[in-house]
Amino acid sequence: MPFDAAIFDLDGTLVDTERLVLEAGMEAFAALGHEPDVAFLVSLIGIAEAEARDRMHNRFAGRIDLDRLDRAWEAASRRRYDDGIPLKPGVPELLAGLGALPRAVATNSHTASARRKLAATGIAAHFAHVVGFDAVARPKPAPDVFLEAARRLGARPSGCIAFEDSAAGVAAALAAGMTVVHVPDLHGAAVEGAHFRADSLIEGARMAGLL
Repeated sequence: MPFDAAIFDLDGTLVDTERLVLEAGMEAFAALGHEPDVAFLVSLIGIAEAEARDRMHNRFAGRIDLDRLDRAWEAASRRRYDDGIPLKPGVPELLAGLGALPRAVATNSHTASARRKLAATGIAAHFAHVVGFDAVARPKPAPDVFLEAARRLGARPSGCIAFEDSAAGVAAALAAGMTVVHVPDLHGAAVEGAHFRADSLIEGARMAGLL
């Protein structure tokens, strides 16, 4: 294979959670009697939790009880997770096709939350390491999670291929010096700098010569 290791984002790349969280957010806004700003909610995808909270505060403080919204959103998300977290298309086939290639997850989620999602979807055993934003100094778009994942795998960052769905994630992987495959999820726009842009993980892996 042309790469030393493969590093994957989680939400929106391996697991179809961003759609579930967006639906939960819309439900939470409606429960509090507010029309959800869908475009704004989509703009929060892929960014760090602290930044997302800051953006929410700047936009809605004084207009919405953000503590109540957060509780309603969390409850709505949990109900959806309990019903089952779907994998993104092509994930089982791609993981099987990678053979013994070392791989890790690098995510802006908490590490423990990421591990739970991997376990719930039955793909945890495919990843030697899981690096969440809480394991490094800076979340995406800084390169820290990708660099730490490569370090744990014993791989050169320049020898790694990274799969991402968000602009922040693409920026982080590029800053780490990796080959980047952008597979958009809810954000449909192309992201500048990605080496490959594909409609699915399988397509992206083939474009990069991984399969």
